Amino acid sequence: MKKNVQQKIKALDALGKYILAGSEELERVIQTASAHNKWFTQDHVKYALEAIAENYLNEHQLHQWLSSYDLPATTEPRTPQRIAIIMAGNIPLAGFHDLLCVIISGSFALIKQSSKDQYLLPHLLDKLCAIEPVFKNTFEFAEQPLKNFDAVIATGSNNSSRYFEYYFGKYPHIIRKNRNSVAVLSGRETKEELLQLGKDIFLYFGLGCRSVSKLYVPRGFDFNAFLNALAPYETLMMHSGYKNNYDYQRTVLIMNKTPHYASRFLMLQENSALSSPIAMLSYEEYDSLDEVKNTMKSRSEQIQCIVLSAQCPLTMNNAAAFGESQHPRLWDYADGIDTLQFLGFQRKSEITLD
Repeated sequence: MKKNVQQKIKALDALGKYILAGSEELERVIQTASAHNKWFTQDHVKYALEAIAENYLNEHQLHQWLSSYDLPATTEPRTPQRIAIIMAGNIPLAGFHDLLCVIISGSFALIKQSSKDQYLLPHLLDKLCAIEPVFKNTFEFAEQPLKNFDAVIATGSNNSSRYFEYYFGKYPHIIRKNRNSVAVLSGRETKEELLQLGKDIFLYFGLGCRSVSKLYVPRGFDFNAFLNALAPYETLMMHSGYKNNYDYQRTVLIMNKTPHYASRFLMLQENSALSSPIAMLSYEEYDSLDEVKNTMKSRSEQIQCIVLSAQCPLTMNNAAAFGESQHPRLWDYADGIDTLQFLGFQRKSEITLD
């Protein structure tokens, strides 16, 4: 590994250790972020920070990731590319992986944060620069209109993606739209496994692109047993935003006499859509796993992650185990687009996992 890359890896690992150690200062930032955005509960913010520290800011995993690329002699080119990063605000630190790719590569990050998530990233970058001053010249925060950049990485809704395409289409770009994640169940899951699946469904209130919003279940699936297994997540109803969404969606279903299954905190409706409102899941029944596999292939442009039970024999590139959808690794690129390759680094080998 090249010397200055190793220097950066050591600093990023130290930042991860800072997050995991916790501090009064970090706690105050978490409280501020939570007060600013009601969907960023303190528990969810802490979960996001810990996931980033464990999966991204880890010396061993950073080595595994970067060793598969043909890195240049230095990642500090004389005239680094300026990469505009437009971040989403649906979950805490949604654009962190894009930023990490840019600053580790030697490019310069022009960061446009979401108004929903303004406090966490500046604090982390302040700490990173204190640990390793070489990072001070690798980024800046920008307000609109963005200018003086060479390429764009933008994440948003399907509506905002059309705006991004219009304004940034002439630049090299990655423009990400809405995606959803799904789970494929066998019907033989244990109660403990379904509790783990609950993390994939309910973490961040289902607002992340890696949040499960759709179930594929075998015909004759026991939905009542499924809902009963998820009973510990009823505490979600203590959150006013979640409860308001539940009450509204339940009222609509009842008034329209729409068939559905419901517990005191979650509803399931048979629907071909991949997305679903907060407090609801769509589902489809299947007769064979081949049928599900064909569906996954035909809708691959809309699916971020496929969560599979241990009993499910399907093999999919973007698969995750129950409870792991919100723990992507460094090489689990959003939308399957290799960000480091976009930044000019050639992949020389596949990731070697220990």
